[in-house]
Amino acid sequence: MNHHIAQKGNLERLAAARDVTQDALVVVPGIMGSELRDAATGKILWGLSGARWLLEAWTSQSGLSALRMTEDELEGRTGRVKATQLLKHSAWTPHLRGFEPYSDLVAALQTCVPDKAAILEFAYDWRLSVTHNGRRLAAAARRHLTAWRSHPAHDAARRLRRDETPARLVFVAHSMGGLVTQDALNPLYDTDLACDTRGVITLGTPFYGAVKAVSILNSGRGTPVPLPHRKLQNLCATMPGLHDLLPLYACVLDGSEARRLTPEDVSTIGGDIDLARRSIDHAAKRSVVGLPGHHAIIGTSQETAQSLSIKDGMVHAHCHTARRHSDHTFIRDNNGHIATFDCQGDGTVSTEAATLDSPTTPLPLQHGAVAADRSARRTIEELVRRDNHLGPPMGGAGCGLSTPDLVEVGTPCTLDISGSASPSGVSCDIVALEGTARVTPRLFLRNRQLTATFRLDRPGLYRVTVTSHDRKQVSQLLLASPPEGRVTRLGEL
Repeated sequence: MNHHIAQKGNLERLAAARDVTQDALVVVPGIMGSELRDAATGKILWGLSGARWLLEAWTSQSGLSALRMTEDELEGRTGRVKATQLLKHSAWTPHLRGFEPYSDLVAALQTCVPDKAAILEFAYDWRLSVTHNGRRLAAAARRHLTAWRSHPAHDAARRLRRDETPARLVFVAHSMGGLVTQDALNPLYDTDLACDTRGVITLGTPFYGAVKAVSILNSGRGTPVPLPHRKLQNLCATMPGLHDLLPLYACVLDGSEARRLTPEDVSTIGGDIDLARRSIDHAAKRSVVGLPGHHAIIGTSQETAQSLSIKDGMVHAHCHTARRHSDHTFIRDNNGHIATFDCQGDGTVSTEAATLDSPTTPLPLQHGAVAADRSARRTIEELVRRDNHLGPPMGGAGCGLSTPDLVEVGTPCTLDISGSASPSGVSCDIVALEGTARVTPRLFLRNRQLTATFRLDRPGLYRVTVTSHDRKQVSQLLLASPPEGRVTRLGEL
């Protein structure tokens, strides 16, 4: 008995010293943000560490073939692939580019709770539909909340909070994870889950979809494209999860009008018409599900595809979009043509597609790095620890970064930096994630565009980091591969 009292006292002192919450936290990653394994053999299918594995996966003919959807999986008989943990290593894909691991985010959240048992890392098979994973998340969140409320550290933290209420849920969701969370809160799964949720924090969630999803489905059509882009299209053509990211707004510029993407469009450009129909239907049902205490953290200032046009089965993405007046009619110029606006975004999701009618924190970040950024983590910590968000000082606007997603070794390449009219005070570094390779390109103005030319001499995964004059940083991952047609051998790296 004395030991039990002493343990409770220690927990209370720890909780008081660290200003922790009594709530249960759930981290929900984005697409490709969970490690996937073969359920029968345990073999890792997605999520291995290192540039060697990534190069082998994307530049060999058989790499990643096990991720392709099977007929059984398309019929709903899942279980062949198992999600085991959140992404622990930096990863890369064509179009979507770099994905930073969630380790730093989880570490930051651990400072906000009295015991790591308060945190659930919800890994899921991102190939499957948002609806499938939302149902699983609802059940997992309920189990997690029940278990945490019975944990001794919960009571210790609860007694030191202002209202002493039992724990509720706080979801921290990146990208597609925000859609999975919204679906999980559907009362059809758990009538009380929304009431038991204090807050939902989304990071770059495409509530209205992303034009990049259309570009992925269209890769490999028309002019020759690199092997990694063709492989991604082949994987995603029948992937329900990717179809759930298709844009839902009037993104197709068609003559003098703007319209929504249709299932027939999706079929024409390389996707699956039935999956597109299901995705549109499920998105309509999901849109009426509220997000309790929602706060969106969105990436801004990055060149982002926001609309598209389709000609002869080819998709042409545009970094601008149509907008509407308050009466819902399109804004037009003096000639009656639709006026377009560059709303930018995080390089993958436009600012407007990531925003609902809820408080928003904009940060000049790329999509795959939002969950790993220090400023974003500070904002999340404030939201988790208390009901009233104070947030970090936002400072200047930072800058935008546009890089190729795939480069060939030995080939000169360029990157563009927006948001700065001068190279003064701006720096750029390109560093290999493995080894010591480092390039510091010289920045120069070309046609009023801040630009840098660089060349990488070894295959591998590299992080490009730009520091603006106000000391804000934006980063992106890119993959350097051997020349097209040359198969990478692990011993060459």
